[in-house]
Amino acid sequence: MDKRGPMSEVDLSVVIVNWNSAEYVLACVRSIVAGTTATAYEIIVVDNASFDGCEQQLAQEFPGVLFLQSSKNLGFGAANNLGVARSRGGVLLFLNPDTEVRKGAIDRLYAGIAKLSDAGVVGCRLLNTDGTLQTSCVQALPTVLNQILNADLLRRCAPRAWLWGTRALFSTSTAPVEVEAVSGACMMVRRQVFERVGGFSPAFFLYGEDLDFCARVGRAGFRNAYVGNCEVVHHGGGSARNVHSTFSVVMMCESVALLLRRLRGPLASTSYRVALIISACLRLTILAVTSPAWLMASGATSWSNACRKWLAILRWGLGLHRPALPHLQRSPDVGGAR
Repeated sequence: MDKRGPMSEVDLSVVIVNWNSAEYVLACVRSIVAGTTATAYEIIVVDNASFDGCEQQLAQEFPGVLFLQSSKNLGFGAANNLGVARSRGGVLLFLNPDTEVRKGAIDRLYAGIAKLSDAGVVGCRLLNTDGTLQTSCVQALPTVLNQILNADLLRRCAPRAWLWGTRALFSTSTAPVEVEAVSGACMMVRRQVFERVGGFSPAFFLYGEDLDFCARVGRAGFRNAYVGNCEVVHHGGGSARNVHSTFSVVMMCESVALLLRRLRGPLASTSYRVALIISACLRLTILAVTSPAWLMASGATSWSNACRKWLAILRWGLGLHRPALPHLQRSPDVGGAR
């Protein structure tokens, strides 16, 4: 959708990747149209071979939206690259399909990136559906330590710890605050920066492409930043609700291992794999020992899911479980949202 008409100049190109999330995409586009008044924008939706009726619904309600149909699931990063190739704005905004922007959020985010001459990737405050803060909106780049210690309990006990890279969330400043990385659910970047680093890496099919992109932008000499007065609701898993848990877990491990190899070297990646093997063995042992109490407290489904998760991680760590992406592109295990 072009706010100023199909032939006019636009300042901002909004790219949304859809995979079986037509209703979410429509809600997202509605929120953009209703809440963005000061920025000239276009909206580009890339469908990752879901063929879920999104094109027809958009054409009926928002005929100005540019819809791109991919014949196969390209993955999140490659699909965004496709959207950028057809875009015109000097600034790019990548939104997950299961997001809804609060009124004025895009205008303020655009103003925020304009204030930084060396701006890299700029992100905003992400909220859960119930309005609570999503702390993953800003992150530290992965290390072996912060990946192994990444647990909800530790995050709650020490939310400002340097390990998580989330201190910017507690800043009261409305000015952009420098961070290592922001969530791919909402990322704004200048086109020239995007092109300079080569866009999203096709090496990442699902998960990790946002952190890899932020890392490459930072290494190129630009500053990634968080703008706290811009709020976007991220429902969290519009298309990922269909993601099979084992596949999702394995893909996350694959992505982190690849990121660590790129950022810290082969030793860090190998150390991460070994640490996960040890952790999985410990978790499975605890699950076996505490199974009677677990089954009484949470039920068989919860216990079984936990066992499958850690067994999948153990098999991945031992090199026994590697996803076959070409085959999985025909299944409901991959998509456009995180």
